[in-house]
Amino acid sequence: MDYSPPDTETDDYTKPLLERADGDEVEKAPVCGSSRYGLALLANYGFFVAYTLRVNLSVAMVDMLNTNKSGNGGFSHCPRQGPQPPERQNKAGVYDWDSETQGWILGSFFYGYILMQIPGGYLARKHGAKWLLGLGMLGTAIFTLMTPLAADMGAGYLIAVRALEGLGEGVTFPAMHSMWASWAPPLERSRLLTISYTGAQLGTVVALPLSGYLCYYLNWTYVFYVFGVVGVVWFILWTALVSNTPDTHKRISDKERLYITRSLKSELSPSLDSIPWSSMFSSLPLWAIIVAHFSYNWTFYTLLTLLPTYMNSILGFSIQQNGLLSALPYLGCWVLALLGGQLADYLIETCLFSTVAVRKAFTLIGMVGPAVFLVAAGYTGCDYILAVGLLTVSSALGGFSASGFSINHLDIAPSYAGILLGITNTFATIPGMVGPVIASAMTPHNTIEEWQMVFYISAAINVFGATFYTLFGRGVVQPWAVGMGHAHRN
Repeated sequence: MDYSPPDTETDDYTKPLLERADGDEVEKAPVCGSSRYGLALLANYGFFVAYTLRVNLSVAMVDMLNTNKSGNGGFSHCPRQGPQPPERQNKAGVYDWDSETQGWILGSFFYGYILMQIPGGYLARKHGAKWLLGLGMLGTAIFTLMTPLAADMGAGYLIAVRALEGLGEGVTFPAMHSMWASWAPPLERSRLLTISYTGAQLGTVVALPLSGYLCYYLNWTYVFYVFGVVGVVWFILWTALVSNTPDTHKRISDKERLYITRSLKSELSPSLDSIPWSSMFSSLPLWAIIVAHFSYNWTFYTLLTLLPTYMNSILGFSIQQNGLLSALPYLGCWVLALLGGQLADYLIETCLFSTVAVRKAFTLIGMVGPAVFLVAAGYTGCDYILAVGLLTVSSALGGFSASGFSINHLDIAPSYAGILLGITNTFATIPGMVGPVIASAMTPHNTIEEWQMVFYISAAINVFGATFYTLFGRGVVQPWAVGMGHAHRN
């Protein structure tokens, strides 16, 4: 039976959670040197790796194309920016892929990625997240190292390898969410999760410019070799330092272990076997997250995969300039996501704002704001400074979403957070599969007018998602998530 919480419940709690565990206060463990923040930092490094492996192809693609035959990258709508770079000897192969083939190559990662979302959450809950996440990332790193060989064999082989990379990386977010269900105290949830997941933005910030420089000074194959090795190094550290739960961690202090477990004991389901699938899929608060996640990712993935092409074909930036300028929007997103996590927890813990109010406010800022500035960027003409500035502000504001709908799974069902994220990320992966293909098909001539339509569609989807979440999002644990007799008390 579907559950519609009363108005008093949607307003969330009037007291911090730590003061309500069976009437006892839980003594907060220090942050400095703690295992939970150590996990957050290593997870940050992990998602840094995940996104370097995901976005490197976006820049490398500019250098992988035979511009003399296909016309890709040889012409830009605006005058080329800066001095013309000297001719260089590119020792790697180039390919005659048309815009449709490019779209399929850029989107192929998500065909594997989508398959492992729900299974990833389920397997992490049943068998633990540590090895699932670690081996998934290791597989992605290995297939990244194989990318140059696959490209030489043909577009079909490259598409297959990218899909296998997505298959390995598909478990990362559900597994990490499942792990945080056992590690993140409610009043530190925004901080810990934003530290973890902002590694994705940081990875994008580093991968885009570094990929450009590797392409220019070496050749595009080194983009995949360098980041593949970085991924293998992370796997070694992850397996050596991480444990699935505080109870199994060898170096955690007793004070921190008790702090974490006691602060979570009223939220977690006592059963690990029964999963309330029907209640999940009939839960309107979950569908609110699904719609918001899908909408946000439409814009995010479209820009992630095609922004280097836009910088090259419209604004006229060279391969060295391209990566650095394409990274600026994600640098802003990384900064505001980190600051937003601190602010969100401060508003909940100190100012006693309700969880649902904070999640909705941050979602509105992180989705409507980017939509406005994205549309404006389409009307800057050849004013490349203004265009880059507006795109940067657009993506930066999106960082607030990290403390909005992005972590709401842990608010409404911490016991099933990994599975819920797998569900929402399944829907949210669809934009990564079809967005680049649609955008590439809409921009066959790479004109400003064609790109304006791409930006309009992305903005409209963003606004719709934010509106839906604002109407139907919730901030408390749902009764189906804790079992009979374990629902939260007002």
